Amino acid sequence: MNGGTTQQDSPMKVAVYPGSFDPVTNGHLDIIRRAAKQFDRLIVAVLNNTSKNPLFTLDERMGLLRDVTADLPNVEIDGFRDLLINYMAKKNAHVIVRGLRAVSDFEYELQLATANHKLSPDVETFFMMTSPDYSFLSSSIVKEIAKFQGPVADLVPPAVEKALRAKFA
Repeated sequence: MNGGTTQQDSPMKVAVYPGSFDPVTNGHLDIIRRAAKQFDRLIVAVLNNTSKNPLFTLDERMGLLRDVTADLPNVEIDGFRDLLINYMAKKNAHVIVRGLRAVSDFEYELQLATANHKLSPDVETFFMMTSPDYSFLSSSIVKEIAKFQGPVADLVPPAVEKALRAKFA
């Protein structure tokens, strides 16, 4: 016996990747796929922000996420409209996953991470750099391109492209 914890003894590592995902992009999917390899369970938590006017409903966003992550058995899609720290406690999760596209994202994300840590010192934020292929990509850009029937096939999964075309038909 080595006296240390074994794989069986260690608690499940649960992480939460929160966001509005309106819509989910290939950049989001890149972070989801990579984070899913790092944690036992990854909850993609779709924010139902009542102060915003999203293109897709909460149910539509969750459905699209379920569709594009169907091949990832340890990824769960859920919605929330609470303070993230409260949601984390309900899910017994201690890691927040956040994607960084550029230095411009860092200041805002640092403020959020610091506030979350102040509210719950047991919660850590893991920053993941988005793949350079998607460093320019945001849901807002995708919606703007799709609104004017521009090509979005390289920016979003096929199911999302189809849903965008239907919204802007």
